Amino acid sequence: MTKQQTVCVIGSGSWGTALSLVLARSGRKVRLVASDEEQAQAIISAGENKHFLPGIPLPDNLSITSDLHAAIQDIDACVYALPCIAADAFLPPLADGQYPVISACKGLHPETLIRTDEMLAKYIAPERIAILSGPSFALEVAQGLPTAITMAAQTIKLAETAASFFEDTNFRIYASDDMIGVALGGALKNIIAIAAGMGDGLQLGHNSVAAVVTRGLSEMGRLTEACGGRHETLMGLSGLGDLVLTCTGSLSRNRQFGIAIAQGAGCEEAKANIGQVVEGIRTAEAVNSMALKLNIELPLMQSVHSVLTGELDIKTGITQLMARPERTEV
Repeated sequence: MTKQQTVCVIGSGSWGTALSLVLARSGRKVRLVASDEEQAQAIISAGENKHFLPGIPLPDNLSITSDLHAAIQDIDACVYALPCIAADAFLPPLADGQYPVISACKGLHPETLIRTDEMLAKYIAPERIAILSGPSFALEVAQGLPTAITMAAQTIKLAETAASFFEDTNFRIYASDDMIGVALGGALKNIIAIAAGMGDGLQLGHNSVAAVVTRGLSEMGRLTEACGGRHETLMGLSGLGDLVLTCTGSLSRNRQFGIAIAQGAGCEEAKANIGQVVEGIRTAEAVNSMALKLNIELPLMQSVHSVLTGELDIKTGITQLMARPERTEV
């Protein structure tokens, strides 16, 4: 009889919990690591994650703990589902294992400018690293609604091995060997979603959102190529797919944040109202630094950063973008 595989998921927010449910539905024994014992006990007592995914019961093969060191003992894989900024605090204990470590966070470190694959590579051997990214609202994944997403690793074989832990029929994974492109697609789309939200908040119409998505995709491709990734990766699920979802979906935190900013809320107020991490804020800071370092133009994403830092008024930023010299599209 085949031994039941055990997977540890670090991070009991909406995304970590949703992925734990997918893994549990796939027949794995899942250990979900909460940030502290109080949070762990609250989830255990309720039988669900009431704060992030209320109304969705947790199955018997999904256990909750706040003890990371105990949770990673004798596991077959580990999923990191915390914000990128927390990586240095949680990844070191995983360094000596032999199991795959799958990053399920999307962003860039605002100080070091490193991608998610680079964050993992500081502690984990390259052949153990994979990145999961694509158009996937946590609530819909938790509900078992159809989702298609990308798993990237050093080789297609390694990506397929990492993907094999997720066998839920409604969670379809496509393999990629472009970790740079997949990591950047998942990070950069959050900035564009803030811009799309700002357009919605100012009631600028559907045309403006379409322009933001299209020109945003162009900037994403420009930066990805400059970093060594492939432009065609941005045409797939981890690029265009995630971009469209995050810029238009009502569940998008980054879009909601952009709407709030456009309607007059300050950054801290907007973040507090959303109640979860808005990765696009830190990513915008990182991308602005990268654009200056690489000497490439990313006017839309850099404008978002300038608005969030108070250097630029939203309406002035729109005027400046529209007044840029006309040029050929491609």
